[in-house]
Amino acid sequence: MTDYEDLFKQMVVVEKELKDKINSLQKLFKSLSKNMEKGDLKSWNKDLGAMRVYLKEQETLMEGMQNQVDDFGIRAYVENGDFAEQMLAYCDRLEVDVKGDYPNYEMFPFRVRVDTENLDLYLDRKRIQCLRPLAFVQDVKASRDKLLKAAFDPRGFVKELAAAYDLMLLKQNQGKLSTSVVGDIYLKSLYTLLTPMRRFRKDYDQQSFAFDLARLYATDIRSTEDGRQFQFGPSRNINKAIRILDQDGREQYLATIRFFEVAVPELDLS
Repeated sequence: MTDYEDLFKQMVVVEKELKDKINSLQKLFKSLSKNMEKGDLKSWNKDLGAMRVYLKEQETLMEGMQNQVDDFGIRAYVENGDFAEQMLAYCDRLEVDVKGDYPNYEMFPFRVRVDTENLDLYLDRKRIQCLRPLAFVQDVKASRDKLLKAAFDPRGFVKELAAAYDLMLLKQNQGKLSTSVVGDIYLKSLYTLLTPMRRFRKDYDQQSFAFDLARLYATDIRSTEDGRQFQFGPSRNINKAIRILDQDGREQYLATIRFFEVAVPELDLS
């Protein structure tokens, strides 16, 4: 199996040597300029000769680096599945949830696609030019952790869900809405109501919606401002469900939501 980390380790050694020669070249350049300013042409000629030697050595090192990359065979590395296999291994090692099959994956809450033709990665809609599996998975984990730390108003989100739920019930019941009329509504249908235009869905895609559902699911909030309670429900049709990760990292499939009033038992005053 071709392993990018092997290439990386080789390059680190060569890069250090190249950096040392570049540093030496910079020192010689300063000396060259100083000697020209002083009029010390004997030393100037000596410095210029030494610079030519370093430049040739740098060129040799760079040719060797190019040969190592060519021998590695980046296209074959991606097309034969080695890249994807190592990416999945690092997901497991770094505890990044991943689901799916080559070349399309879900790393909750992101979607990942491997573009074998152009040798690119896509994180949601963003093209990522990174073919080092470890670096890519680290970036995914960092992006996920950043989202987890972002501000989230669960009560505000519930209020928006409830408004979309009521609107959907209104449509289903031909304009008639009663507090006694409840039902399970697909979350995906509510997402469509919340993002009626394509440009809205571009800024707030279904994965972002799923992430907000996951953050709501992790709270102990189960009621709205108007006193109604809500509960999520499953579906036999997995295509109707939205996959999330709960607070313990376990996958859950949420398909529907129901808002309802809880009847208060009457007191017996006799």
